[in-house]
Amino acid sequence: MATVLALSGSPSPTSRTALLAEHTAASLRARGHHTHVLALRDLPAAPLLTADTHHASIARAVSLVAEADALVVATPIYKAAYSGLLKTFLDLLPQHAFTGKPVLPLATGGSPAHILALDYALRPVLTALGAQVTQGRFVLDRHITTTPEGAIALDHDDELKLARAIGQFAHPLASPMHLAAA
Repeated sequence: MATVLALSGSPSPTSRTALLAEHTAASLRARGHHTHVLALRDLPAAPLLTADTHHASIARAVSLVAEADALVVATPIYKAAYSGLLKTFLDLLPQHAFTGKPVLPLATGGSPAHILALDYALRPVLTALGAQVTQGRFVLDRHITTTPEGAIALDHDDELKLARAIGQFAHPLASPMHLAAA
C-alpha cells in the first residue's frame, strides 16, 4: 500500500482544516495505506520563513514529502486563496517535489464563494510542483463539527462527496504498478 502525507496548512490550533486532514488520513488508513499528518503550524517559524532547509524540523518535513507516494494538501481559504503558511512551505520545496505524486487538495472556508480557490489558486501551484492533482473537495466551515468524543462530524452530503473523492484518490494507490511508476 501507499504512504500518504497529509499537509495541514492552517495556522489555527483549533482548525477545522486540521480535522478534515486527520479525517481523510484516517479514511486512507482504513483502506490500508500508511499515513502521516504534518501540521505546518508546528514547524518553527524562523527557519520556515527563511527557507532554512538545513534546520532539522524543516529538513524532516521536506523529507516526508520526498518519501510520500501521494499527498493530501488541506488548507483554509482566506481572502480567496490558500493559507500563507501553506504557501511558505510549498515555496521552500524543490521545484519538482510532487512529480509523479497524486495529490488530493482539500479546502475549508466560510463561504461558498471561496470554492473557486481550489482550481484558481491551489491547483496551479500543485501542478507547478509536478503533482498529479485529483478532484479536490471544498467543505464549508459550518459543515464541520466535532462530537463530544472529539471526532469529526461532517454534513451528510459533504461526507458522501469527501468519501467519493478519497475513493477516487486512493483507488490507483492500491496498485503496485502505480507505486512502481511514482
